Amino acid sequence: MARLVAERHDVIPQIAEIFREQGYEGTSLKIITERTGLGKGSLYHFFPGGKQEMAEAVLDDVDGWFRTHIFAPLREAKDPNEALDTMFANVETYFRSGHRACLMGVIASSGAIDIFAERVQSYFADWRRDLAATLARAGFTDGEAGALAEEVLAGIQGALILARGLEDTSAFTRVLARLKTRCRPALSR
Repeated sequence: MARLVAERHDVIPQIAEIFREQGYEGTSLKIITERTGLGKGSLYHFFPGGKQEMAEAVLDDVDGWFRTHIFAPLREAKDPNEALDTMFANVETYFRSGHRACLMGVIASSGAIDIFAERVQSYFADWRRDLAATLARAGFTDGEAGALAEEVLAGIQGALILARGLEDTSAFTRVLARLKTRCRPALSR
């Protein structure tokens, strides 16, 4: 039996998890209706553009969370080490210590990148930019900061895949700890 959902935003987290698990191409309306308990009519009421609109709403939600909890603290914190601590703590929380796939990474590594390329590129470019600026404020040269920001993002994405592939989320936690250590200039270690 279909269930009632009062607001569109109530179903977005459920749809996000489906896209994380199934990918964009592997997600069907049938899977969404089964997992959310919503009928097709309710889904099309909330998302008249169908699956693509659902994915856009989910990506908006993910992007908004990262802008609030990752990018803004990197830009706004007075102490760069505090900003880095916040980023790593929030990354660990968001990805549930490696239990949760990165939706932007799932999209980036699939055929759906053609549909959502600008959005995914903006997400990663903004994170890299804000992280590099914070690393420069922490004492790295601009070149070192840019390279390290890329290393950190690649490390996070790789650690998520490794944790899932090994079915060992402690790998994610260990990699995050090493990346965090790498983000401290030699003088503050």
